[in-house]
Amino acid sequence: MRELTGTTTDQAPAGPAVTDDMLATQPIGYWSGLAHAAVTRHLRDAMAKIDVTQPQYWVLNQVKYSHAAPSRDEVADQLTPLADGQHEIPRVVDQLLHRGWLGIDAEQRLRLTDAGETARVRLRELVTELRAVAHKGISDEEYVAALKVLRKIVANVASPVV
Repeated sequence: MRELTGTTTDQAPAGPAVTDDMLATQPIGYWSGLAHAAVTRHLRDAMAKIDVTQPQYWVLNQVKYSHAAPSRDEVADQLTPLADGQHEIPRVVDQLLHRGWLGIDAEQRLRLTDAGETARVRLRELVTELRAVAHKGISDEEYVAALKVLRKIVANVASPVV
């Protein structure tokens, strides 16, 4: 077995009470999962107070920032990997059409309505406020470093094991 440089191989039990000197032995899956759950809950709880869901926000942004007006299938293809199952995004599109935040043209392309853009901007402001809470005490440099580490871990485990 090859020795991992700069890494201890004995893993301390995962838990939020571990001391800083034990963090190098902590499992990334535990901490990334805990962070994902906490941030997602924080966002979704705040959005629920204004009767909106996180996937609705995703769809509004996807339609807004697509190079050309997307079809329902294109939106679903882009967002389903983030969603809770393959049917969630098509349901969200239906909800937003019903709410009048999306319209559909003769070519079956989705477009934001004025009400949809107003809602998207309001949600963007909310998400910006929530981001400030989550990032309190964390510099942009620290945040970028953390994301680079996570990106590298994803790349490492996405590669075949040698």
